[in-house]
Amino acid sequence: MRVLYSLILTAAAMTATTIEKLSLEEMTAKSTAIVRGKVSFSHVAQHGAVYYTHYKVFVSERLKGSTTTQVDVVMPGGRIGKSEQTFSGIPTFEANSEVVLFLWTSKAGMTHVIGLGQGIFNVSKDVAGQTILSRGAIREGMVDAKTGRPVEDAGIRITMTELQGRIRGGTVTK
Repeated sequence: MRVLYSLILTAAAMTATTIEKLSLEEMTAKSTAIVRGKVSFSHVAQHGAVYYTHYKVFVSERLKGSTTTQVDVVMPGGRIGKSEQTFSGIPTFEANSEVVLFLWTSKAGMTHVIGLGQGIFNVSKDVAGQTILSRGAIREGMVDAKTGRPVEDAGIRITMTELQGRIRGGTVTK
């Protein structure tokens, strides 16, 4: 009975995701790389007990980190055969979407997006032709790291030029 109860609690905990709200400055500082590129689906692989969807990102611009032409980015969850794992709050990529990604590489060598969806910015052009980076509000549970209290997210919209300048100058703010 205890084992069954423990399994139920574990399964319930895995369905909800709570993440620390990060500013652009915090994401920049914690990132091992920041890249702009196009995403294509690669494959799903099992690492330990967890399935990860691997996405290939063809890098067109590096804003931080080592120079590379492609990056293998992982997101928890995926389908292998008839077995599937899903996790609440895990974003997915559309094929051929252009994005700016704030990334970190784990000790196991897997590259993840900082703060789940917080580190994914869609790339578009405004009417003046400026490159705009944006992400919608994160709807999953977010907490303030200092207080542990729930906080709301409003999303972010910034020009590529402004982000590049702030990264180079070390003055990234929200």
